[in-house]
Amino acid sequence: MEKTKTNPTKASEWLNNADILTEALPFMQKYAGLTIVIKYGGNAMSESSSIQSFCEDVALLKQSGLHPVIVHGGGPQIGLMLEKRGIETRFEGGMRITDKKTLEVVELVLCNKVNKEIVTKINKAGGKAVGVSGKDSSMITAKKYKWENGKSDSKEKAIDLGFVGIPISINSKMINDLIKNDFVPVIAPLGISEEGITYNINADTAAGAIAESLKAKRLLILTDVQGVLNSENNLIEEIEKEEVESMIKVGVVSGGMIPKLNTCIHALEKGVAATVIVDGRNKHAVLLELFTEHGAGTLIR
Repeated sequence: MEKTKTNPTKASEWLNNADILTEALPFMQKYAGLTIVIKYGGNAMSESSSIQSFCEDVALLKQSGLHPVIVHGGGPQIGLMLEKRGIETRFEGGMRITDKKTLEVVELVLCNKVNKEIVTKINKAGGKAVGVSGKDSSMITAKKYKWENGKSDSKEKAIDLGFVGIPISINSKMINDLIKNDFVPVIAPLGISEEGITYNINADTAAGAIAESLKAKRLLILTDVQGVLNSENNLIEEIEKEEVESMIKVGVVSGGMIPKLNTCIHALEKGVAATVIVDGRNKHAVLLELFTEHGAGTLIR
């Protein structure tokens, strides 16, 4: 029987793919058995294909011996649902003012829509994900967040953000138990107070607190920008904590990037080995960041 001839171009592509896998192996070994916390922002979920790519990456991380923990946002999706219901959206200092009606929508969208979609897609990609809320078994114990940067007549004043909270403790045992049982925890960033009050928590903040409690090897914050840009609008691939603080001070970075960077700095101070801000819109951004030499965002040490 005559053998089918292999297309030389196709053979070259296979060899290139084999080279890529060989190059990735040392990085897989480096992270094997370690916990990686990934904050998956609502803004990074702009297209169904990008969600699919992200979930495939997570399944592959788990199968490669890493322990990914996902904390997701859902801001744009919450905004759309509020608009459909005729509920006004208001922000102060980048935080959504959350009254009782808004909180109901936040919980509905995060737990019943976004969380379930991510879990389903990870499982379909061959992973074993389980969706939980920060309220479950008091995974995230929270307290009311008091924002005091508002100004009136040149004097600082406190702004009541409603049911917006910050984590005060994390039930890391619950998360570790899921990891030990080979699950990928997918966590909706809601918290509950000691009095039983539900709070909406910024997903960056929640991810940072969870990474700190787990002493994660990496905290990856996936968003809809390249990473941290310098004064000439070029991507900074790696930066020291002290440089970040200086850039915030002089205004090189501003807006929504500031709370992300503050979360990264706080996580570093609490024992997380390194943090990365990654453009989650790029296909396989997580794999590029963890399994290649150059990464795919801004690494903060």
